[in-house]
Amino acid sequence: MKAVIKTGGKQYQVAQGDTLKVEKLPKAEEGKKVVFDKVLLIIDDKDNVTVGKPYVANAKVEATLLKNFKDKKVDVLKYKNKTRYSVQYGHRQQLAEIKIDKITA
Repeated sequence: MKAVIKTGGKQYQVAQGDTLKVEKLPKAEEGKKVVFDKVLLIIDDKDNVTVGKPYVANAKVEATLLKNFKDKKVDVLKYKNKTRYSVQYGHRQQLAEIKIDKITA
């Protein structure tokens, strides 16, 4: 069974047992269960597709939060020629690693 969930402004295709990195989940502790109720699409084992309008009713994806961490540093450089303007800074995105436990429709 596969599903498409929406979290952090992005969409992810997940299946049971998958491990993926998503935007940091507020109010979630490591090792605890997380429930995603914004399920956009479900594909069951018989290849039947259920599309939500916009979400599939009574569908949930349960996951376990493995860890919260920061991604690698991304260097940002702004530069304008002939005006002595240059700005350099870095950004580290806060992420969460989750493992999909169960998909229910």
